[in-house]
Amino acid sequence: MKRIILEKSKCIGCGTCSAVCPSHWEMGEDGLASLKGGTEKENVIEKEVEEAGCNEEAAQLCAAQCIKIENNKEKENN
Repeated sequence: MKRIILEKSKCIGCGTCSAVCPSHWEMGEDGLASLKGGTEKENVIEKEVEEAGCNEEAAQLCAAQCIKIENNKEKENN
């Protein structure tokens, strides 16, 4: 399992994530990125996925470097 993390307060609204990975990313009404199906808490949006897929490219190309992908070790150990 992978955890996709968006630090929304760092987003500059460039739209790269939604362009390279539209199945997971969209631009919100506020002009900033939004992680589809994610859970927001304190300006951080997270979502668990089986495979990172196009999210890896979204994270690499993000101009603000506000997208992170982490291994969810807790889920992997169960």
